[in-house]
Amino acid sequence: MVEPEERPSVAGQRLGAPESMGISTLEPGQRPPTMPPGRRVSIRVQMLDDTQEVFEVSQRASGKVLFDLVCAHLNLIEGDYFSLEYQDQRKMTVWLDLLKPILKQIRRPKNTILRFVVKFFPPDHTQLLEELTRYLFALQIKHDLACGRLTCNESSAALLVSHIVQSEIGDFDEVQCKQHLLNNKYIPVQDALMDKIIEYHRKHVGQTPAESDYQLLEIARRLEMYGVRLYPAKDREGTKLSLAVAHSGVLVFQGHTKINAFNWSKVRKLSFKRKRFLIKLRPDLNQSSCQDTLEFMMGSRDCCKVFWKICVEYHAFFRLFEEPKPKPKPVLFTRGSSFRFSGRTQRQVIDYVKDTEFKKVPFERKHSKIQYNSSFSPSPPRLCAEGQGEVSVMYLSPVSRSPQHSESPSAGQVMVNGQKQSLNLGQSPDGRQPSPLTSPLLTDAGFIRTDDEDEVRRKRFPTDKAYFIAKELLTTERTYLKDLEVITVSFQKSVEKDEAMPDSLRNLIFANFEPVCKFHETFLKDVEQRLAQWEGRSNAHIKGDYQRIGDVMLKNIQGLKLLTAHLQKHSEALLELERMCRSSRKLEGLCRDFELQKVCYLPLNIFFLRPLHRLMHYKQILERLCKHYPPTHDDFRDSRAALADVSEMVVQLHGTLIKMENFQKLLELKKDLIGIDNLALPGREFIRLGCLSKLSGKGLQQRMFFLFNDVLMYTSRGMTASNQFKVHGQLPLYGMTIRESEDEWGVPHSFTLFGQRQSVVVAASSASEMEKWVEDIKMAIELADKCNGPSAEILSSSFTDSKSPEESSADQESDDDLSASRTSLEWQTPHRSNTTVHVCWHRNTSVSMVDFSVALENQLSGNLLRKFKNSNGWQKLWVVFTNFSLFFYKTHQDEYPLASLPLLGYSITIPSESENIHKDYVFKLHFKSHVYYFRSESEYTFERWMEVIRSATCSSSHIRSLSRKEPHVY
Repeated sequence: MVEPEERPSVAGQRLGAPESMGISTLEPGQRPPTMPPGRRVSIRVQMLDDTQEVFEVSQRASGKVLFDLVCAHLNLIEGDYFSLEYQDQRKMTVWLDLLKPILKQIRRPKNTILRFVVKFFPPDHTQLLEELTRYLFALQIKHDLACGRLTCNESSAALLVSHIVQSEIGDFDEVQCKQHLLNNKYIPVQDALMDKIIEYHRKHVGQTPAESDYQLLEIARRLEMYGVRLYPAKDREGTKLSLAVAHSGVLVFQGHTKINAFNWSKVRKLSFKRKRFLIKLRPDLNQSSCQDTLEFMMGSRDCCKVFWKICVEYHAFFRLFEEPKPKPKPVLFTRGSSFRFSGRTQRQVIDYVKDTEFKKVPFERKHSKIQYNSSFSPSPPRLCAEGQGEVSVMYLSPVSRSPQHSESPSAGQVMVNGQKQSLNLGQSPDGRQPSPLTSPLLTDAGFIRTDDEDEVRRKRFPTDKAYFIAKELLTTERTYLKDLEVITVSFQKSVEKDEAMPDSLRNLIFANFEPVCKFHETFLKDVEQRLAQWEGRSNAHIKGDYQRIGDVMLKNIQGLKLLTAHLQKHSEALLELERMCRSSRKLEGLCRDFELQKVCYLPLNIFFLRPLHRLMHYKQILERLCKHYPPTHDDFRDSRAALADVSEMVVQLHGTLIKMENFQKLLELKKDLIGIDNLALPGREFIRLGCLSKLSGKGLQQRMFFLFNDVLMYTSRGMTASNQFKVHGQLPLYGMTIRESEDEWGVPHSFTLFGQRQSVVVAASSASEMEKWVEDIKMAIELADKCNGPSAEILSSSFTDSKSPEESSADQESDDDLSASRTSLEWQTPHRSNTTVHVCWHRNTSVSMVDFSVALENQLSGNLLRKFKNSNGWQKLWVVFTNFSLFFYKTHQDEYPLASLPLLGYSITIPSESENIHKDYVFKLHFKSHVYYFRSESEYTFERWMEVIRSATCSSSHIRSLSRKEPHVY
């Protein structure tokens, strides 16, 4: 029996909802609906793992009360994708209405078994942020395969079964696999496919149950019958058909073949009249003889109503931002059904999970023989949170291995003082991330450092500021060398496996990177030796004064000057790589696949600019050193000479760096956009990107805007496998004017853009955001007016064919469905969802090219202690700041980060006394409900971390990023 009063409080906090929000999770601190008084009845529910549970509810309880109890029993957060179904007295399978009393729907509860099943199938399983949710979806797929509802070809069926077997028995063992397949039937034709299933299973070695679930859903979602329930019908000619509903609209099948689809954006109204099911379509301006009402005959009025109700629910769940409000009841009489969708929409579910931190609760996989402690989840985070998501960023993303690999710490565990410590995970198996709204969560345990150890360490090391400046050189040099090895080791190794890269390009890249990498290996050893001597960890300090770093810097900067020719070739290598990728689909795929590897924690082309950025880091370090030393100090002369040499190199290469940063940013943005041809044109310069709300007939809608020196584009994110942004329109800047219009439209922080062909009203999220946008747009308009007239169209032909810009834009606005466009996605591998564009989208902020440049110049590395707001322990982590994000490692020797935290939208402050952080050098990062405390080792490092993080959390304003007169020539 499952008594509502006996449920653990944590489940009560995670499940249920106020009446206005339907069936879903509660805000923290609230409780599930109270059970109405009265006699109890027992209701049997069959779960997706085929077990049955008995729940006791009041005779007056609504369906929502029972459903909340089921979700609480499962500890399920994303319950909105599921529902309860049963067979009524007419032997029809119907959904339990959550708003009506149970006993008014189920006449004989003792003889009725309700089934807990998936109701809403999203287009992309990466939108499911909890591992438990994906596990339940995998069980649904397994059931649909077994009963023949999910049909597919033999190869797909065998592959699906092989992932199920991997999840249930682990890595391949031929005898065990054959015996398991003989004892368990997963598909009707399993015997004929036995050899093929075994062949596929052999290839899944090392794949965890969570990864198997992920791969199972990845394959299943591409099948035509995925999530499809067929409802028999006939057309006007009497031809037997089947109707179905999906996230994208209403589908028509003949047998198991889809013959037509009516997208939600094309459907004006759905209705039924007795046995007739009617679909009214929006008029198609391009077809004069288009039939605007389609009619289908179904078996009975009840069948018609059942299908109509599920269509209403699918439309609301996937298309609306929030639950529709109930219509007021008429006073005298009613006309038509009063049925409405009850529950959270998919958008609300995703936002809720991202905005709320939950402690991951392990769950038991009833069908798996593997001893597996569930902790795999793409929600931070993905932020993985989030990374996805969403923390999609790289969020805590290690994946634990199968049992035979358990002798060494898994990726989900780390060794701390000889003990295994777990990490919360936040990334999908293939590295893709969910939405980056939340942050990666390191567990409250682990990485504990005692105050005694910390005090001993402080007394042992020098306290001179010059020492900490030298130590910053050491820590950032370690990170820089790792970044060089991404190109010289990892990328080169990946290229050698394939012959896609021409020898000329191979030589251009590696012949110019390897000498630089070897030089910095020696440089790093010199710095490490000097710091060891400075700290007194060797006997060398007895023979001389080693408490300085300027002499080491001078010697190596002079050596680096001899490599200037190689440094100049790096930008040429980036240009040539991009040119070759445009002409070779194979090479482009190779680079895209490499970017999905964990070692490539940033976009690949950023690594090509690292040597130029490193010169600026040296300059900044030497400037601080010279400012600290008095002219009489022994190290001052060497430091000043090294500063002069590196400044000369910076000046020499600065023009190239500015051009390449802009080029790199255009290449990066191109990956995030659908419908753009030739974004990286000569002369085009990126200025700002970010979220604005656009006023349309539907009201204010969130859009991502991209500002260049010739055009302003607006887009929305398509919920596809790659989460790219779909372009809705472009506003050429030539001849544009801008006017603040808050009073005119009554919308805070709004302004109107008047173009030569159309006008657009947009609103910023705050006064400061509006100020940045208005200033940058005015600057861009001035630049466009100084050029030689209007710029060329940058939208691809698929968005501008035979229509005026206004018509094209209007069409795209109305076609804002969740499936988005797939014209250019069929061959694309999904890329990271933690790019700056996605972070800005989820955090409703913007970022400029100046911000990008500052973030790349302000790289910092080192150890930090990290604390949760509700725990006392501190975790020691190796942390790298770059590209607006903090990347977390166990140690500086790690090949790739365990997690990342994008900082855009976060605030950095010092903890108040009420927070009881009685430690020195602690700073606090917070965004909505997410709070993190970090502790540095000295006043100098504390100030440096505060300085660089502020550069990422505070977007630049009143700074003109385009002061150059000459256009870029690529």
